[in-house]
Amino acid sequence: MTATESGIPTGPIDREPLDYPAPGGYPDGSRKAEILRDAFAQAGIELGAYDERIAAWLAQTADWSTFAVITSWVQRAAQAGKETDR
Repeated sequence: MTATESGIPTGPIDREPLDYPAPGGYPDGSRKAEILRDAFAQAGIELGAYDERIAAWLAQTADWSTFAVITSWVQRAAQAGKETDR
């Protein structure tokens, strides 16, 4: 499975994404929040206050596999939109 530097899968996911590129375990909630904010920014998604609240909740509560899949959807949907615009 190919992934970004942050460990987010870049294509369809056929198995639980347990790999994270940094040694010593998975990122904490604040690092996951950074990864998610970056994914939204790269996708050109503007967030409202409630969006921000739910994104923070997701980053704090989701296990790595769930978080990686959801963030991958954001990235892949943005990429698909860019490819369609060509």
